[in-house]
Amino acid sequence: MAFPSIAHVALTVSDLASSAAWYELLLGVSPVLDEDAGGFWHTVYPLAGGALLGLHAHPETDSDDRFDATRVGLDHVGFGCANREELQAWQSRLDELGIAHGGIVDAGYGSGLSFKDPDGNALEFFAPPS
Repeated sequence: MAFPSIAHVALTVSDLASSAAWYELLLGVSPVLDEDAGGFWHTVYPLAGGALLGLHAHPETDSDDRFDATRVGLDHVGFGCANREELQAWQSRLDELGIAHGGIVDAGYGSGLSFKDPDGNALEFFAPPS
C-alpha cells in the first residue's frame, strides 16, 4: 500500500485578515472555506492537484510570535514546480508582488526559491533537476 499524498497543510497565523490578504494575492484565488471551526477560525485555499492550504487563527496565539524553523515541528512548506522555467516565473511573480525571497538556489536534487509569509512561515517553490 502506497503512503497517501498530502491533502492539506494548515498554518497558524497571528493576524488572519492580514495573512488572508497576503495569501490571496500570492495564490490568486479566493478561499473555498472561511469559517469558525469551533475554537479557532480557518480560511482554506485550493491548490493545484487538489491539495488545500489552510490558515488557522487561534484565540490564544500570541500576536507577536513568529515562525522559527529551528524549533521542533514544521521546517517549511514546499510547492512543486514542473521545471526551472516555472520556478523562474514564480521568482518574477514574487518580485512583482514585492515579496522578498532568497533567489533560486540550485542543488543536485533540484532548485528551490525560498520566501516567508507575514508570520515568517517558511515557504519554498521547488523544481526537480533538469
